[in-house]
Amino acid sequence: MKLKNLLASITLLLFILVSGCQPASVLPTEKLILTVSIVPQKYFVERLGGDYVQVNVMVHPGQSPENYEPTPSQMVSISKSAAYVLIGAPFEKVWVDKLKTANPELLFFDSSQGIKRIAMIAHQHDQNGELQADPQSSEELDPHIWTSPATVKIQVKNIADLMKELDPTHAVVYQQNLDSFLADIDQLDQEIQTLLAPVTQRQFMVYHPTWGYFADQYDFTQIAIEIDGTEPSAQELAGIIDEAILDQVKVIIVQPEFSQRSAEAIAREIGGRVVAISALDYDWFSALRTLATTLAQSSN
Repeated sequence: MKLKNLLASITLLLFILVSGCQPASVLPTEKLILTVSIVPQKYFVERLGGDYVQVNVMVHPGQSPENYEPTPSQMVSISKSAAYVLIGAPFEKVWVDKLKTANPELLFFDSSQGIKRIAMIAHQHDQNGELQADPQSSEELDPHIWTSPATVKIQVKNIADLMKELDPTHAVVYQQNLDSFLADIDQLDQEIQTLLAPVTQRQFMVYHPTWGYFADQYDFTQIAIEIDGTEPSAQELAGIIDEAILDQVKVIIVQPEFSQRSAEAIAREIGGRVVAISALDYDWFSALRTLATTLAQSSN
């Protein structure tokens, strides 16, 4: 732990040394440089900005935002950015104060403004392994605000406003790209509604509770396997299996960033299947379409 703290201190010191004052806006001949936390945000910014933006991503594919720490090279990249676009990822809460201290002129922009956050519905297990709602855990707000069309529409509007303020030279382009993006999101929403309209079984199981906003928008309930970020015990696993059978769950959604062992064990017991869908993919549209298609097919 001491070594880890020492490395973190060294990283922060390096960041302070390379940090400088940030301009309020970019020159017409420069690209607008933004830092984001996860890959889907990179897609959002590049869809809005095209060739006029450069995007630094903190958490790359295969990494988990839950336990991520920035590298020294990423700290340097942040210092060259016009803004850091926040999304509410857990590691942001850990590092944002340190980053602000190291570079007080850097703009930290909350892209979740205007989004009504939902509770991270969690479960605990009693001595018999049966699922029970955990009211204390459910008070935690769900940070996965990029997993539904409704919440992403708010985010990209916020990001576009930021980009127009930082780079007014290309404000018209950013607005045009935003209008096109919003139209595509509306079309996706209609596709998903059509796919899911006939589905009567409105519950699905996940390893990590990533898809809460998707479930909320389309009137589904996600049942999480992991318990406080850890694999369930044998007794707890038995309770989850009973819950899956009771709810007639036939598909378990997992992410490549998390363990699939428990999901595969449950699938064998319930005669279901495990489907890997990453909420951290660059192709945001494809990820949501795949989830909707999977849920629709599982009801047949």
